[in-house]
Amino acid sequence: MARYIFITGGVVSSLGKGLASAALGALLQARGYTVRLRKLDPYLNVDPGTMSPYQHGECFVTDDGAETDLDLGHYERFTGRSANKQDNVTTGKIYQDIIARERRGDYLGGTVQVIPHVTNAIKEFILDGNSAYDFVLVEIGGTVGDIEAMPFLEAIRQLGNDLPRHHCVYIHLTLLPFIPAAGELKTKPTQHSVKELRSIGIQPDILLCRADRAIPADERRKLSLFCNVRESAVIEALDVASIYDVPRAYHQAGLDHEVLAAFGIEPAPRPDMARWNAVTDAVHNPEGEVTIAIVGKYTGLKDAYKSLIEALAHGGIANRVKVNLDWIEAEIFEHQDPTPFLEHVHGILVPGGFGARGTEGKIAAARFARERKAPYFGICFGMQMAVIEAARSLAGIASAGSTEFGPTPEPVVGLMTEWMRGNELEKRSQSGDLGGTMRLGAYPAVLKEGSKIAQIYRTSHISERHRHRYEVNMTYRDRLESCGLIFAGTSPDGLLPETVELADHPWFIGVQYHPELKSRPFEPHPLFASFIAAAKAQSRLV
Repeated sequence: MARYIFITGGVVSSLGKGLASAALGALLQARGYTVRLRKLDPYLNVDPGTMSPYQHGECFVTDDGAETDLDLGHYERFTGRSANKQDNVTTGKIYQDIIARERRGDYLGGTVQVIPHVTNAIKEFILDGNSAYDFVLVEIGGTVGDIEAMPFLEAIRQLGNDLPRHHCVYIHLTLLPFIPAAGELKTKPTQHSVKELRSIGIQPDILLCRADRAIPADERRKLSLFCNVRESAVIEALDVASIYDVPRAYHQAGLDHEVLAAFGIEPAPRPDMARWNAVTDAVHNPEGEVTIAIVGKYTGLKDAYKSLIEALAHGGIANRVKVNLDWIEAEIFEHQDPTPFLEHVHGILVPGGFGARGTEGKIAAARFARERKAPYFGICFGMQMAVIEAARSLAGIASAGSTEFGPTPEPVVGLMTEWMRGNELEKRSQSGDLGGTMRLGAYPAVLKEGSKIAQIYRTSHISERHRHRYEVNMTYRDRLESCGLIFAGTSPDGLLPETVELADHPWFIGVQYHPELKSRPFEPHPLFASFIAAAKAQSRLV
């Protein structure tokens, strides 16, 4: 039977519960256990698919088409296990399901209440489908004390009684702030956070304390005494140079040992940290560096591009180089020459996005990369802008545009209205709902034999994750290919474009999908590894 680890957060948000959960999952794997990670989000949205990146950061997409919290990206990158739509749930989704049941009459005329109906639904979600795993790690979003999180906290409190003894452990992640005037770390915020948690019936077994310096022995004893945990269970989580240092740092601090001890698993299997030792060695001992310009529209919030940032880092690991990122707001190029901004970089990446803002700037970036022979990587929207640029500059279609931005006489990019998913036909309309209506999840693609991208993948058949509702119009394919823009990858039926590349360019590739979502530090995505290799070669020329 699976054992459950519940991770809560206190004091302030953004302490890194997702990273802590992912790192602990990786450590348990290193000891030979199988793990599953799940995220409970307290907000009322059904999923983050319709939320602005400035509100929520990146929307992570799974193989089965779920739009989920970005922490699931951490889970995948650290454990290598692909998440699915059953690994993330929101208050909105829980209430949507409960109301649907009530409308069907499933509750037999009873009054529907938070307890037991909402909490039972949460518990059902947590417990479902875990028979194949040794440990299930469940992260509760938000901060203890938030009214939105109360049903989730009540549900995991109940599970502490429902599950057999030694099958449930609570970890509370808190902050120990350093007050310069006092010259010491302060434990009071953590004490109050634990008091809040205990007031609803949850006694943490382990405190994971974020701090910018080592926790003195006196403070450890104070936390142990006032928070009612063993002194050995007060684990310091110090700031580290790279997120890929976190598993080793937590292991050295004793987190995984303390978790297994809390379950009564002693002696614990010895961990094999070889994988993480290799990753951290590559991160901290690069043999060079490259600079990549990211020309986007959400550059004010780096979490909007979280998987992209990590995939570029993985490309650096594959090539043993440090990857420096130069963030450029795309709108700048609508008013200024991109040359001063881009002539010093070794590669240009235009990521996904939605809406008209910044589009001409992204097109200008693609033009610079094409004309200067600089490595260019266009992802989703970035591919579409590269195609529009080629249509205008190479094929002479001066009014080429996208219907996403309004009516256009030359819709080189247009709204998808139907496509195949397996053996089923998916249909969409301009007036339909926004939530969950894009082409989402993993779809197969066929790559042209001998194309650059096929050489990179070393196969002609791939499967990648999508999140978009507009596509390059295949009506323009012949005109564009006659000018050197090759449609190197398509859907198996040949109706949907998946990749494009320039025939006479060292490295100019656009993809309609999001390869960053499948990259891992110990298994870098081949496109990112190749892109950084091209940037490395470019660095010798710039």
